[in-house]
Amino acid sequence: MYRHDSRSQPQITVKSADPTQPARFAFLTLANYSMIAVSNAVEPLRMANRVSGTNAYEWQIVTLDGNPVAASNGLTLAPTVALSQVKLVDAVFVCGGTEVREAITPRLLSALKRLAERRMTLGALCTGGYALAQAGLLERYRATIHWENLSALREQFPGVLISDQLYTIDRNRYTCSGGVAPLEMMLHLIESRLGTEVAQLVSEQFIVDRIRNANDRQYIPLRAQLGAAHPNLLAIAGLMEANIENPLSLGAIARQAGISKRQIERLFKQYVNCVPKRYYLEMRLRRARELLLQTAMPIMAVSTACGFQSPPHFSKCYRSLFGYPPIAERQQRRLAPVAAS
Repeated sequence: MYRHDSRSQPQITVKSADPTQPARFAFLTLANYSMIAVSNAVEPLRMANRVSGTNAYEWQIVTLDGNPVAASNGLTLAPTVALSQVKLVDAVFVCGGTEVREAITPRLLSALKRLAERRMTLGALCTGGYALAQAGLLERYRATIHWENLSALREQFPGVLISDQLYTIDRNRYTCSGGVAPLEMMLHLIESRLGTEVAQLVSEQFIVDRIRNANDRQYIPLRAQLGAAHPNLLAIAGLMEANIENPLSLGAIARQAGISKRQIERLFKQYVNCVPKRYYLEMRLRRARELLLQTAMPIMAVSTACGFQSPPHFSKCYRSLFGYPPIAERQQRRLAPVAAS
């Protein structure tokens, strides 16, 4: 049996970019990592090989010492390889989960810094981005982490450009939220390497009705942002959510909530960093995007269902938030390839 020498140093090197060779990924699992996040990263690679009929991807589960570590659900993945024994890979993904701060050690930080010195592409799943940030490897990078950790990361690492997107790819840093977000990021990487059709076939095998992209943001419940200490704000958000088709005026919201308009504005500015009108508008636009992507409703009907009486105004607001008009969203959905029967 191989016994890891704790004095050994990672000799991992960047594999040359040869499209005829498989892309190789190493998933560095930390204690209490998220099993669902790792599974949603590995399984698309396996399925991409299957549906493409090629060996496009290879992967390894890695730990610092080569011994399996338990995920947050108490299970372990095997076989595992010591980081010092991994050779010639395209990227190393740090896989975090619960209690990520306790999983970060000086040895881990040193190993990550050495990988960065070798210009290794580094990624992170779920809370793994916290380890990269702690090592100073996300400074001036755009990065994503699970929504439960967004506020803490912003506070502790002001030099990191935190995004609330599902995943963020910025140069040689690939970061994503937890849950199924790694699936979305891997589908993007598969599409970039093997094409749209293969990515679509993978998504169909996993019963994924649509492939989300980097414009999609992870849902962050207002309760999670604020905690239970702000019942007035939560009640106001609930009123907005219940009145999408016929939006309430700020005055009507204030009357139903039993507080003044000025107080509502102060609460949103202090705790949401957004004026109430803008928060309400973005809520309606996110609902519109769900309808465009998940239903066959005409764009005019979507506009009306989300409280927009003027289609040009709807299109203008939609473009402002998402970067393209509603018709482009619908066309992109229709152009998605269908698997051959």
